[in-house]
Amino acid sequence: MADLKSIEPAATLDVLGRVCPYPLVLTKKKLEKLNSGEVLKVISDAQASVEDSIPKYCEKHGYEMETVKLEDKGYWEIYIQKK
Repeated sequence: MADLKSIEPAATLDVLGRVCPYPLVLTKKKLEKLNSGEVLKVISDAQASVEDSIPKYCEKHGYEMETVKLEDKGYWEIYIQKK
């Protein structure tokens, strides 16, 4: 798997404070606007979205995904590369 967090994101989406299904819905909409190969950085504190719905969506569409949990800040950074 590529080291996606080392790639400059084409866009950043902040969904802090949003609960399912909004993080996934907003992530889908943002990814639709990106070109193939570009990386989207999503900042989320919704554990269900980070550990379940977004990974399942990425797997279904063949997108590379990397998650970084920032324990000290209480949220995750999700890096998704559109195919």
